[in-house]
Amino acid sequence: MEATTYPERHVKLFKNGRNQAVRIPREFELPGEDAIMRKEGERLIIEPARRKSLLELLDSWEPLDEEFPEIEDGPPDPVDL
Repeated sequence: MEATTYPERHVKLFKNGRNQAVRIPREFELPGEDAIMRKEGERLIIEPARRKSLLELLDSWEPLDEEFPEIEDGPPDPVDL
């Protein structure tokens, strides 16, 4: 799948509290609510944050350090259909 290329746009920088911010034009909007930002020389690069797979998410959790109680699992109640 080939990425769409848009022409350069002049954007405004502004202050938001103590941070510098940039208004991102609609055609450059990123999906989701998180992004990764890095600086390479004089370039500032902003990319969408990659969503973790379920296995990566589960692997990032700390194991539970507790014993679960025994649960008596009797036969199911009869059901009339």
